[in-house]
Amino acid sequence: MGFTPRLPIVTGHMFLKKILPGLALVAALLTSIAAHAEEKSTTPPRCAVMAYNVENLFDLDAISLYDDFPVTGTGPERWTPEKLAGKLSRLAAVLKTSGNGRGPDVVILDELEADHTPATTITPEAFVAAHRDQNYRDILKGGLSPELTGAPIEAWLIKALEDEGLTGYKIVLGDVLDLSKEAIHCAILTRLPIKSTRQHHVEAARTIVEVEVEFGGESLFVFANHWKSGAGNAQTETIRIQNAGVARARLDEILKADPKANIIFGGDLNSHYNHKQRYPFMPKTGIQDMLGSQGDAGKLASGAADLYNLWFDVEPAERKSDEYQGEWGTLMHLIISRGLADGKGVDYVGGSFGAVILPGLNAHAYPVVPWRLSNYGPGAGISDHFPVKAEFVLRTEAGAAPLTRPEVAPAAGLPTFPAELDRSKLRDAKTLPTLSPEQLSQTIGELFILDGTFNGGAKPSLTIGEVRYPVYVPDSKLLKGLRTIKKDSPIKWVGQLNFYKGHLEFAIESADWIKAR
Repeated sequence: MGFTPRLPIVTGHMFLKKILPGLALVAALLTSIAAHAEEKSTTPPRCAVMAYNVENLFDLDAISLYDDFPVTGTGPERWTPEKLAGKLSRLAAVLKTSGNGRGPDVVILDELEADHTPATTITPEAFVAAHRDQNYRDILKGGLSPELTGAPIEAWLIKALEDEGLTGYKIVLGDVLDLSKEAIHCAILTRLPIKSTRQHHVEAARTIVEVEVEFGGESLFVFANHWKSGAGNAQTETIRIQNAGVARARLDEILKADPKANIIFGGDLNSHYNHKQRYPFMPKTGIQDMLGSQGDAGKLASGAADLYNLWFDVEPAERKSDEYQGEWGTLMHLIISRGLADGKGVDYVGGSFGAVILPGLNAHAYPVVPWRLSNYGPGAGISDHFPVKAEFVLRTEAGAAPLTRPEVAPAAGLPTFPAELDRSKLRDAKTLPTLSPEQLSQTIGELFILDGTFNGGAKPSLTIGEVRYPVYVPDSKLLKGLRTIKKDSPIKWVGQLNFYKGHLEFAIESADWIKAR
């Protein structure tokens, strides 16, 4: 005889009693979701734009115009797959600090290696699809196939970003006219829809990349630049003036068609926001005189100027994206047109611009300067520039213009980093021989106390403990003064540890560094 379960009898009254609370809970949940969706829909869309000089992001083929990236041999300077994986990982970590981990919507990139393996035709999209089942870190271990060593750096970049959760990017690369002379080029990463692209060739510098993207139904013109180097050199300034002239001509075309066009002009201009004030011996500058970069919001509003450099929306003491010879610089820029500061349509978010400084990732702990790429040992660092970032909003109704900071006259110079070093925070160079290759790689670019003996000579060197270190002095006047110091003199200086052409050396960048304390 089978067993028949005895089920409870549920009356209509009991059914309602049991089910109504659940229905009420569901209804409340749906109401909450609808309210949240409505609230979300009324929040104006935003996008973030970053400009980043990634300091020679190179691929793994055996063809390079820079001798800092040998892929053969066994020396500590060899550029290996593992070192590339490390740099890509650190670069992705910087991008993840924007957009709640998604990364900026648009990234202006400088110093991607131009592909010198012409036989390689694989695109980043095809590369990602072909290796979707493997993480880039696992691929970049040990020996690689010819197909992988020949892959261009943009393929590795997009693959790494995808694996790190930074998805949806398309990349537009700058033209390279002569592979025998051009090692690097600019690019634009964007997850905003691309409407059109243009290339603008310039003299003795990287091609300017122009991409028209769509944001909220409006066109946004983005320009990636990397002007001629040598910021303080009057001779190279003539080349930057030419670079700026090419850009200005194109900007004039866009603004003639639409005076309120949305334009973001960015990248490494090898110029400071206050270039002519910092270098008064230059009769004319590319960035201020030719391009028209300036910081008076009133002129922008009145139509007396059509560009505004976002460095002017930052406290003067925080205007820094790079360091050279002990002084801060502002070589990285985001410059906006009038249409992005008029309180209508796509607009800059006031106060959102600044350098992205992350001690322990892209900055040393003390002093807080860019942690540039080191190829020593396992490799460390990312770039000798901090990226700069700004946010933009799509206004659903007209509002106040975002630029409210009073125009501050550009300072004559930029501060040192910092003006007075706290030597108690610096390590003694005598500890270097005790460090492992991994530990030593982390210290490249740091400042050390140099307690030892000066060896003199045409090419100065120091002996610290039992180790002899070459000395690099970039300033000719300081080098001349250094050569007057007697041989075998005891010293207690400050120096920056560098790794150059296979050996460790110390750079002396300031006269204050050679004063005994």
